[in-house]
Amino acid sequence: MELDDAYANMAHIPDAEAYPPRWTAEAQAFRERLAGEGRAELGLRYGDAERSWYDLFLPEGTPQGLCIFVHGGYWLKFDPHTWSHFAEGPLARGWAVAMPSYTLCPETRISGITSQVAQAVNAIAGRVDGPMTLAGHSAGGHLVARMAAPGMLPDDVAGRLTHVVPISPLSDLRPLMRTSMNADLKLDEEEAVSESPINQPVPPMRVTVWVGGAERPAFLDQAQWLGEAWDCDRVVVPDRHHFDVIDALTDPDGDLVARLTGTA
Repeated sequence: MELDDAYANMAHIPDAEAYPPRWTAEAQAFRERLAGEGRAELGLRYGDAERSWYDLFLPEGTPQGLCIFVHGGYWLKFDPHTWSHFAEGPLARGWAVAMPSYTLCPETRISGITSQVAQAVNAIAGRVDGPMTLAGHSAGGHLVARMAAPGMLPDDVAGRLTHVVPISPLSDLRPLMRTSMNADLKLDEEEAVSESPINQPVPPMRVTVWVGGAERPAFLDQAQWLGEAWDCDRVVVPDRHHFDVIDALTDPDGDLVARLTGTA
């Protein structure tokens, strides 16, 4: 369809096919190391659906807070086991990191995934005390942005959120109705509007929209639209594309992790 290429990342990133298997291998090694140190609680349940589970990684000592990372994949693919190693940065700063799974389209709709992620955030919040931050990549960026909507989370959980960081987010879902993906996403106008974070009220907590400067123009637009709608910080990282923009999550001394852990 007419916007297929605009939202195609694999076709425009050098050696793109190598990224998912490399992520998966690094994530597995990370989980095995943390499990060996007694700092990984894997496959914890938050609901009854098959994919209603999450992994929780714990820092050394008492956690200073809780960071929840929601993966992307256009709501169509992946699970947390591809991304575990991206917990490294916040963990090194003393924060616990949780990564929830969720049911994929077309088994459910995007609105169903949003509700499922809210259920996950609520359950995970009961496991770790202190401040909470949310980060998500691509479709995960959309999902963490949705968590900032009024009434999405219980008041006591929403009140703990100090920072939400949508990374390369999809903030207006209406263009996706003009892609071939919509055969599985099944977006209609009503859901595309209601599920678009740009249509939410400005959140009360701090928000940073994070995007790579070398991303597809459509993703730069999506990040700009959300930054403008919410009048929030927007960081454009030079020379980073859609797949390596999340590398910053592994750097405990970088700006992204500092924002997530409240030191910037």
